[in-house]
Amino acid sequence: MESVSACPTPWAVGEPVAPAGARPRLLDRMRARMRARHLSRRTEDAYIGWVLRFLRFHGLRHPSTLGATEATAFLTHLAVRGRVAASTQNQALSALLFLYREVLETDLPWLHDLVRARRPARLPVVLTRDEVRSVLDAMAGPPLLVAQILYGSGLRLLEACRLRVGQLDLDRGEILVRDGKGARDRRTLLPKSLQPALSEHLDRVRDQHREDLARGTGWVELPDALSHKYPNAGRDWPWHWVFPATRTYHHPDTGQVRRHHLHETVIQRAFREAVLRAGLAKHATCHSLRHSFATHLLEDGYDLRTIQELLGHRDVSTTMIYTHVLNRGGRGVRSPLDGIGGGPDQAGHEGGGRGL
Repeated sequence: MESVSACPTPWAVGEPVAPAGARPRLLDRMRARMRARHLSRRTEDAYIGWVLRFLRFHGLRHPSTLGATEATAFLTHLAVRGRVAASTQNQALSALLFLYREVLETDLPWLHDLVRARRPARLPVVLTRDEVRSVLDAMAGPPLLVAQILYGSGLRLLEACRLRVGQLDLDRGEILVRDGKGARDRRTLLPKSLQPALSEHLDRVRDQHREDLARGTGWVELPDALSHKYPNAGRDWPWHWVFPATRTYHHPDTGQVRRHHLHETVIQRAFREAVLRAGLAKHATCHSLRHSFATHLLEDGYDLRTIQELLGHRDVSTTMIYTHVLNRGGRGVRSPLDGIGGGPDQAGHEGGGRGL
């Protein structure tokens, strides 16, 4: 992703600290508006990157001089020359919509007529229970615990990496997922079989946290403005990451030495290596464990509404996709060939009738 500082346009990027009374530059205003809307940092970076690409595509002209023709040309270029996925093109369009509507406060009747690319209807990759077991057997350490939570609790990868100690309730067997997709909280189950290993892991993490505190560090990042409301909460145990990173970093604004959560790429690499060692032919990712969680619950007879709440889906129609991947053949239909015990060897000869 292109950085903001790489853009040489004077009206686009401001100084780190704008002079008193000066009007903030365009991208500074855009960042401020996104933070006021409580968009995630990843969305913020993605939108800024798409706006920069849009401006550079049109020779760094001010966006107020660009209209429907230029926006359509850019989005068409992404699809035709860039060969981007439909979701990527839609994200670029969302960034332009935010820029014009929220930052420039411009009425865009021409953007209402733009056609968003449709996502292809893909079925999720789901592992069988034996395949899940073989992959988990090939993992170890914190990546194994994260993978077990993905499959045992249905969390998204980033939700698992961002778990804090206070979100776990070992006695009740629950996980409180804070600020999930769509900025929604939810509760889901914590597998009983995982609790002993998780307790041992937390003991080791707490020993590490105590050592950090003894060195005068032990800070973690707090959500939203909690660091201003509770200045010392960043060192409290309940706010600590369940899966902390091995290294610390220096926060330039506060001067604190903090520890970040385990990066998701660590889990992704470990999972990919485990899939290869298990010899699976499926293109499985960490998210396949969440898909497998939902599908296996359906196989066990749990209703869609319950699974919807555990997954945190806004609409039950999203959860219904798992009814198409149940481990009962295509759409759960029994083949008529199985009904007659048919097959080339059953009748003693191949065919046994007229060609179809």
